[in-house]
Amino acid sequence: MDTDTLLLETEETMQKAVDFVSQEMSSVRTGKASPALLDNINVNVEAYGSSMSLKQLALVSAPEPRMLTVQPHDPSTMQDIERALRESKLGITPASDGRIIRLPIPELSEERRRDLVKVIKDMAEQGRVRIRSARKDANDKLKSALKSSEITEDNARDMEKSVQDLTDKYVKAIDEHFAAKETDLMTV
Repeated sequence: MDTDTLLLETEETMQKAVDFVSQEMSSVRTGKASPALLDNINVNVEAYGSSMSLKQLALVSAPEPRMLTVQPHDPSTMQDIERALRESKLGITPASDGRIIRLPIPELSEERRRDLVKVIKDMAEQGRVRIRSARKDANDKLKSALKSSEITEDNARDMEKSVQDLTDKYVKAIDEHFAAKETDLMTV
């Protein structure tokens, strides 16, 4: 068993968990307009007969602190984009003038802010679970390698410590993302 490969694979899995949580949290609406809010919206385009991401279909920008604009590359997709925005979990009603869709970002109430903190807390916990799962997989591989005498007990102990260090590092990264997003949400 190649212990370096195991460590690299484990670290890669943990990094993917952190990246996923970071991206998911960026889609949670704060009181400020950010084009990242619309990153996870997919649009079923009848004209093309498929589902595409909003980024592929339109230019998203934030011309004002509380306004997002969506300008479709193809005007025939305007209604599909509007429908996707209305049906999304953002809770923002789009307003269209035929060329541009405007999304006014309302001020968040205190209660809504607290609800959103709960949502990102769940996202962070899902990320931590993924990281702990990667740690468990790595430790299981180490135990089976130890049983089959591929590595020594000292090597196994050292590797377990290295895997735990990686776990601590990536859990801390998720905690930092959570703290930053929570501060962003609770700031009026």
